[in-house]
Amino acid sequence: MNMIHFQLHDFHGGIHPDENKLQSTQQEIRKANIPKELILPIAQHIGKKAKPIVNVGDSVLKGQVIAEADGFVSANLHAPTSGTIKAIEERVIAHPSGMGDLCIIIETDGKDTWIEHKGLDNPLETDRDTLIDIIQQSGITGLGGASFPTHVKTCVPEERIDTLILNAAECEPYITADDMLMRSYADGLVKGIELLFHLYQPEKCLIGIEDNKPEAIEALQKALDATTDDTHKIHVVTIPTKYPSGGEKQLIQILTGKEVPANGLPADIGVACQNVGTAYAIYEAIYLGKPLIKRITTVTGEAANNKANFETLLGTPVHHLLEQGETDFDKVHRLIMGGPMMGFTLQTDEVPVVKSTNCIIASTANELPDPAMEQPCIRCGMCTEACPAQLLPQQLYWFSKSSNLEQAEQHNIADCIECGACAYVCPSNIPLVQYYRHTKGEIKQAQADKIKSDRAKERFEARLARQEREKAEKEAKRKARAEAAAKKQAEKAAAAPKGDSPAATTNDTAAELEKLQKKLEASKAAIAKSKEKLEAAKAEGSDKVEAFEKALTKSQDKMKDLAKQIAELKKAQKSQGAASSTGADKGDPNSPERLKQKLETAKVRLATAEKRLAEAQADTEQADKVDALKIALDKQKERVLEAEANYESGLEKQPASTQIKDTAPAADRDALEKKVLAAQTRVDKAQERLNMAIEQNLDTVDALRTGLEKQQAKLEEARKALEETPA
Repeated sequence: MNMIHFQLHDFHGGIHPDENKLQSTQQEIRKANIPKELILPIAQHIGKKAKPIVNVGDSVLKGQVIAEADGFVSANLHAPTSGTIKAIEERVIAHPSGMGDLCIIIETDGKDTWIEHKGLDNPLETDRDTLIDIIQQSGITGLGGASFPTHVKTCVPEERIDTLILNAAECEPYITADDMLMRSYADGLVKGIELLFHLYQPEKCLIGIEDNKPEAIEALQKALDATTDDTHKIHVVTIPTKYPSGGEKQLIQILTGKEVPANGLPADIGVACQNVGTAYAIYEAIYLGKPLIKRITTVTGEAANNKANFETLLGTPVHHLLEQGETDFDKVHRLIMGGPMMGFTLQTDEVPVVKSTNCIIASTANELPDPAMEQPCIRCGMCTEACPAQLLPQQLYWFSKSSNLEQAEQHNIADCIECGACAYVCPSNIPLVQYYRHTKGEIKQAQADKIKSDRAKERFEARLARQEREKAEKEAKRKARAEAAAKKQAEKAAAAPKGDSPAATTNDTAAELEKLQKKLEASKAAIAKSKEKLEAAKAEGSDKVEAFEKALTKSQDKMKDLAKQIAELKKAQKSQGAASSTGADKGDPNSPERLKQKLETAKVRLATAEKRLAEAQADTEQADKVDALKIALDKQKERVLEAEANYESGLEKQPASTQIKDTAPAADRDALEKKVLAAQTRVDKAQERLNMAIEQNLDTVDALRTGLEKQQAKLEEARKALEETPA
């Protein structure tokens, strides 16, 4: 087929560095030997890392999935050869920073045994979704450098794409991987292009290739003439040699005259762009059933004595590949992965070859000397003239140096393709690309931090709203309960006769007594069970004997305490019966008899509270209850004092004849002693409150002082009464 001549366009800027491609194209593609160990990073693509699905010690076959894609923008990872999973650990990976990442280490067995695999018989008659699924399962990513998952790029709706572009420019110096691929595997490559044409259904397909690759151009033309059914739609287009014509946006502009908008995608202007290496990987996946486990990598540089392109298994250590190129390691000054313009220096040759590794340069000191010392910018503007993205490199440099991320974003630093043209022409030797990469990383981190902060803010605000809502609901429920309780109390008060009968108090005491009796029975049952467990443990020689003995002792102490409480309640019940039999003040809730009954009940409850506190303090498992029990005990003490005071007050209010009749001299003296004690307690508390008010200069000082004087008068009155009472 004759090559079609299209009207070509030019892009702004660009440079013409020394090509240095001839050295690695003097021999056919060679197959690199299988290394003893393969190092496979789980992140060899843009997007989320793959998730390992194998374990250390597992045997794997060539082509077997060892890590699954984690989401849509991710890619599977396959075993490049058969062997055993030696480790899953962090290793140094191919990265400008020399950072490490999680890698799957395969100890190869040398057998290179394939897993069962088979391609499609009629791929061009297969539906689009099936083909995209095969591409996804095969772990294919862009082999031109970006390593973007290919299945994502092929999911563009058919009607959006009118032009399919195959990037065969390979404009960067030293790299010849795509050139040799087109020369050696043109037939398979054309079949891969046909598959892409079938997936996108464009109006035309353009294979853009620089005019410095005549052998590759001829091979492609012959393959197209021999195999394709769409010769009138697939065209080889030769473009002038200029760096960086292989950039995606630049190649699109050269072939179509269209410009991809800032922060936009080629699909926005109806174009899809794929690398020729990616097209060949698609051919192998669909026609042969082989996943992406190898790639062609150029080994070049003056320190490499056998410069060539090698078909290399992914995960092959760079050191092993350099040995295939007969590298003189003593002469290696800088080891570069990628090209001299967009590549980066490796800190070690133990890093692995990954899906995007298209070249390894073993350079000498004369070939690629260390960068000269950076000098101040002289504002010559040469960087602006060279920039193919029509940016303002000088301004971006100032913004990057001052960490002015906002201005850098506004000046479209994201559109920088990091081609290095600006740094190449800079007379001040400023490493501009390094500044831009750092700033891009800072912007990306700032955006991630903002997203994280916004999410945290949303969660915090949602939590506050939920707490406010719950608080309002609780308050509404509390008010409803209070209103219901008040209503119920009012109904009881309206229904009950005036004045409580002594029988009501007697019933309360009886109910309390019945409750304690039930607890006593339960305690006896618990003691019986504890004894059975203890005897069984002793018979078995168990190490739990001591624990069972402690439990038994605790249950026995509890039973004794319950028995004591029952005895006191029975005594109080008898007093209530005697009082009710006299018939005195039966309807008066403030009669001395009723008040005395309340005092006895309060004392019983005080004893119970003291017992519970003592048990909690002795038992470490109940340590969290101690504070609550102390508060309850203090409240109960206050109730006892209040009951005593009420009882004494009731005695004072009785008629003299009743006091004489109801109190024997001994009982009188006991009551008066308690009255003196209660009066003294009230005086002490009143004095304490007065002192506190004086210290804090409160307005209640006068009122508290008057109250103290009244309490002191009552105390004196009680003491006199006690002195006058015979012993």
